[in-house]
Amino acid sequence: MNKLFNAAALLATLALSSVAQAQDIRVMTSGGFTAAYKVLGPKFAAATGNTLDTQLGPSMGKAPEAIPNRLARGEPADVVIMVGYALDELIKQGKVDPASRVELADSRIGLVVRDGAAKPDISSVDNLKQTLLHAQSVAYSDSASGVYIEQELFKRLGIEAQLKPKASMVPKIPVASVVASGDYQLGFQQVSELLPVPGVTYVGKIPESVQSVTRFAAGIPVGAQHPAEAKALLSYLAAPAAQADIKATGLDSVTR
Repeated sequence: MNKLFNAAALLATLALSSVAQAQDIRVMTSGGFTAAYKVLGPKFAAATGNTLDTQLGPSMGKAPEAIPNRLARGEPADVVIMVGYALDELIKQGKVDPASRVELADSRIGLVVRDGAAKPDISSVDNLKQTLLHAQSVAYSDSASGVYIEQELFKRLGIEAQLKPKASMVPKIPVASVVASGDYQLGFQQVSELLPVPGVTYVGKIPESVQSVTRFAAGIPVGAQHPAEAKALLSYLAAPAAQADIKATGLDSVTR
């Protein structure tokens, strides 16, 4: 990040030539960074005169909306924002310029319950284990956090067999929405994807010793129509001045 422009200085420079250079930048972004992007993107657009044509989709998986599947179909993109290791796979495939890669934020897994429900104690590993064992139903996402919960967390806690009948992966829609509707008692997903959903109460992050940290990163696809503007957007999103907005959405600053 020490090589990135200061966000304020960058926007001031770009704003001077915004009328002549305004472009329509096509962005594909995955769920975990979307809340931060919705705050930062309009600020960038207002200062530069560029417009952002945004498509949402997961970083991986079989859904047609998944970013790798969109690119495989030939959908144009100037910027992709996604889970870091999924971006690295696109770089290996030659679909994203490796020199364009920037790291944006770290995302941790949290828990929500329906508004009005008692907040369970997950402050320690044992308390988290007991909360899960006593829960009537548990939901988690079909993205990186849910894969970790299903394939690793339950095993690490030694409760895989007990959770199998009552824990479910929820595809495509926010996990918090099925908790708000009363379909599930507990909902686990990246914090930044839980906080925007109404009808739920945020309990907290799972203990750090069993936490899975997802790094979000961004890059410029090979053949992007507006690489210069895309680079400016990535520099802005990754700049130190953007960190306050990023943290406000439930993400954490990148730690080395």
